[in-house]
Amino acid sequence: MDTLGIVDSRSIAAGAELADIMLKAAPVVLVRASVVCAGRFLILVEGDREAVETSVRAAVDSGWHLAGSYVVSHVSPQVLGALRREPVQPRGRALGVIECRNAADGVIAADGAVKRADVALVRMVLGQGIGGKSYFVLTGDVEAVREAAAASAAILGKSLLQQVVIPQPDPAVTKALAGMAAHNVSQASSARRESPAEG
Repeated sequence: MDTLGIVDSRSIAAGAELADIMLKAAPVVLVRASVVCAGRFLILVEGDREAVETSVRAAVDSGWHLAGSYVVSHVSPQVLGALRREPVQPRGRALGVIECRNAADGVIAADGAVKRADVALVRMVLGQGIGGKSYFVLTGDVEAVREAAAASAAILGKSLLQQVVIPQPDPAVTKALAGMAAHNVSQASSARRESPAEG
């Protein structure tokens, strides 16, 4: 199961029905079905190529107006892990952040980046709360992160909004962008509440 199907619906209500149509059309696994900003609904399914193609075709043929539909083969396990929000430990001495015009392009660019260079994909944010855009965060050695960012830019073309590569970022910045800071802050707050007051 290394093929990913992406359907971007212009309607939230239609997106709910499209997700159901896609799952009934072929033996695929629903990775995500969620609202993204600007009133759109993003559906991601995985499975073998034939099943995913059948599932995405069912959405395209449904009569609903789509913002986009994609089938991506041989998807990196790192991308699938990021979509499932599996935690990844940052590594290396550099941090890369790639910001894209929409959610689907971000998934495709992240896949190309991790296949191009020895980097860790530590976070992927798709659409919600950021105006329908997406971004992903890479860590690794400086040259590897630069190579991965360049690969992303080539894939994205005009869909690239901005990218940065930060050599030797402050550890707090890395944790924040990897989505780890909020968890650490809540743990620290809990520890303070549980410790006895000093007199």
